[in-house]
Amino acid sequence: MDADTNSTIIEKEIDNLVFKFCLLNEKGEPATVFKEGENFTFNFSIQNFYRNPISVPTHFVNNDFYRVYKKDNTDMGKPWAGIWCEFSLTPQEITIAPNEIRLLNCPWRLTESNQPDYPLCMNESRNILSKGDYYTSINTQFDYVVNSKNQSVKLNLRINFKIQ
Repeated sequence: MDADTNSTIIEKEIDNLVFKFCLLNEKGEPATVFKEGENFTFNFSIQNFYRNPISVPTHFVNNDFYRVYKKDNTDMGKPWAGIWCEFSLTPQEITIAPNEIRLLNCPWRLTESNQPDYPLCMNESRNILSKGDYYTSINTQFDYVVNSKNQSVKLNLRINFKIQ
């Protein structure tokens, strides 16, 4: 499933799941053009339309999840530092109830009012991006369990954006 697009919001429905990927401006609105110095947030959501909960191991959050590149493929880094950064004995998976939407938001720059959604964690803020053309993507194998059956979906989602 490939999506290389200039769309503000990428939405893919696969089986009984709906995946949405976009960038949000400081007002919380989907956008692909930002002012230099403006913070923005990566927004990925999963909605479960199965009649039963799904269980999702978090290895779909790979090293390139939310990574930003300049148009010339220069790696600008990713906003998050790790997942499950707080010690816990609970299973490291996400459970999504029927009809529930699970968000994985993460700001580019960490502020007191703009924190990443757990289990993503940040330990430092990223530098402001200079003016130019950029892209970010989610390229991952999304595995989940529903009704005791293992399922898998390949996601390739890309958003082109501009800092001006």
